[in-house]
Amino acid sequence: MRDEELVKIVPSERQARYQELEFYAFVHFTVNTFTDREWGDGTEPESVFAPSRLDAMQWAAAVKSAGMKGLILTCKHHDGFCLWPSKYTEHSVKNSPYKNGQGDVVRETAEACRAYGLKFGIYLSPWDRNSALYGRGKAYDDYFVAQLTELLTGYGDIFTVWFDGACGEGPNGKKQYYDFPRYYEVIRALQPDACINVCGPDIRWCGNEAGETRPSEWSVVPLRMKDTEIIKEKSQQEDSNAFRERKLTAMDTDLGSRAALEDEKDLIWYPAEVNTSIRPGWFYHTYEDDKVRTADEMVDIYCSSAGGNAMFLLNIPPTPEGLFHENDVACLQEIGEKLRAMFAVNKAEGAVITASSEKEGFGVENIRFEKRSGGEDAEGELPVSCWIPEDAEGPWEVTIRFDKPETVQTIVLKENIRMSQRVEAFTVEAETDGGVVRVGGGTVIGYKKILRIEPVKAESIRIRITDARTVPTLAFAGVY
Repeated sequence: MRDEELVKIVPSERQARYQELEFYAFVHFTVNTFTDREWGDGTEPESVFAPSRLDAMQWAAAVKSAGMKGLILTCKHHDGFCLWPSKYTEHSVKNSPYKNGQGDVVRETAEACRAYGLKFGIYLSPWDRNSALYGRGKAYDDYFVAQLTELLTGYGDIFTVWFDGACGEGPNGKKQYYDFPRYYEVIRALQPDACINVCGPDIRWCGNEAGETRPSEWSVVPLRMKDTEIIKEKSQQEDSNAFRERKLTAMDTDLGSRAALEDEKDLIWYPAEVNTSIRPGWFYHTYEDDKVRTADEMVDIYCSSAGGNAMFLLNIPPTPEGLFHENDVACLQEIGEKLRAMFAVNKAEGAVITASSEKEGFGVENIRFEKRSGGEDAEGELPVSCWIPEDAEGPWEVTIRFDKPETVQTIVLKENIRMSQRVEAFTVEAETDGGVVRVGGGTVIGYKKILRIEPVKAESIRIRITDARTVPTLAFAGVY
């Protein structure tokens, strides 16, 4: 496929705004928290769910302290226990000791998110190991859609619906083949601004749960990448040649380079989400209290994921009391402190910025300040103000010159994704008293690229875009 066709692929409004979130939380909480398991089997009595000090405001405050912008709650995990009083099952908080059956953890969490300025999202497992309808086709889909509708209509704005592909046999010994297109239709009708993640058309899984991302995380990928997520469960029983020819998985190393897309006819914008947990498990276990990951490790993952053209979803599991453990809270606070310190002063804001050339109306001054939708510097939607060079052929260069030598250790670059993903290769050079030295580089920039380099005392920083699908864009360049 030719480059001019590649750059026609751009994000939807909901995708573009979602990528701005960058960093948000997962909260895994259900009967597993009380049975000390990771996956429940649906036979747990409702009486086991008995948090004594549940405080969703504490969750939201801790999430906010880390610099996260949203929270996704496991409203129903594979065990089928609902954290809201669903009309369609008895396996829910309405039959638990929590608040004498009058509690609604989903509502409490949604309200806490609003109080702290966080987006609220839902996880609803399509696999329900408690439901007698599971494995019975449309009858189960009707049940699932009814619960999905409760969540989408009763708790305000939802920023994401998060599906995974977990699937097993029902009581009748048959698997349930999820009617994902129907689920998507309901979400689009009831919450049109919500993204549908992982097993969905908007945001894809990065391919692991370790917080690792590819060196080149492309947003423009083959349409069959999405098809595979929808039909992958059928592949376990339908091992056809047609499927093998279509197969493309989230674990593939290269999803979007020119070489990978050369023979592809249908492409989509499908950015990656990187998910991991602050502890080894997804649900709380007392024996993991001393295994909370360090803030430095979380900052590293943030820089490689949110700073690698993906989004970072970090899980924090509440204790049986219904609180985040003090070790997790301390880690979140430290993450926020480290990130705020890292990006406190953008040395490019007061520098002289020049470019090898600039197209009329798209001058290099547009890269001086980071813009976000609805923010103080925003005019309309996502940043359409950006630098575009006049020269049709590269390399294209931007130079950021300081009044005096500055110590530089982090560089942030952003393309204007409204105009697709264009940059294929770039380098960053520093002018020092010993001459010009290469300090970093890469392939993908996309929504955001964070380069952490060995500290260097520089008189100027030069960004050289050496390869692009068409004339490149830069929406922001920050030096820290």
